[in-house]
Amino acid sequence: MLPWLTPHAPFPPLEAALTKPNGLLAAGGDLSPERLIEAYRRGIFPWFSAGEPILWWSPDPRMVLLPSELRISHSLNKVLNKGNYEIRIDSAFSQVMQACAAPRKGQSGTWIHPEIISAYLVLHEMGLAHSVETWVDGELMGGLYGVSQGKMFFGESMFSRIPDASKIAFVHLVRQLQYWDFGMIDCQMKTAHLASFGAREIPRTEFSQKLRELVNYPERVQKWCFDHEPVE
Repeated sequence: MLPWLTPHAPFPPLEAALTKPNGLLAAGGDLSPERLIEAYRRGIFPWFSAGEPILWWSPDPRMVLLPSELRISHSLNKVLNKGNYEIRIDSAFSQVMQACAAPRKGQSGTWIHPEIISAYLVLHEMGLAHSVETWVDGELMGGLYGVSQGKMFFGESMFSRIPDASKIAFVHLVRQLQYWDFGMIDCQMKTAHLASFGAREIPRTEFSQKLRELVNYPERVQKWCFDHEPVE
């Protein structure tokens, strides 16, 4: 039976997560900052549709990208070098979340509903959730958002309104995290898109071990400002 979280109940151990569906750990609880921070520090994230109970996940294996293992295709490298875009950070967090929540081809709904948006806006105001944005001619054309804990970044979602816009934002994020000596980016579930950048699956036990170390570094809670060396 799936554990139900009362307001102050701790999360069950990760080993208790189901294998089908992969990683479903618990239901219930709330999306308070305290609960979300606890979840991320333990490698757990919320994922549920509007109208459903809150569902908490910790899949095994876990898709991650080590910043030092970033791969950039030749075609994307050419786009990056054109430089006909502007990268901004934390300038339009709400807009990025709304864009990520917009309907997509082949999908009937979204898990980024108003309850999720409200919760992550609070984390953003606390300096723990961040957006990386690609702007072209003053218009927001793509980007991503996620949560930072210590030297760990948890990617949540990305969007593009023109080709490669989210990829541009992602590469700049990874370069910056590498420059800041971040150890790992959580990509949650396996996708061919993320694998093309060098992301790979690792066992949950290995993920948890790395996570315990990385989340305990001092937090960058101020508004982020990118200062990495130019993308090559």
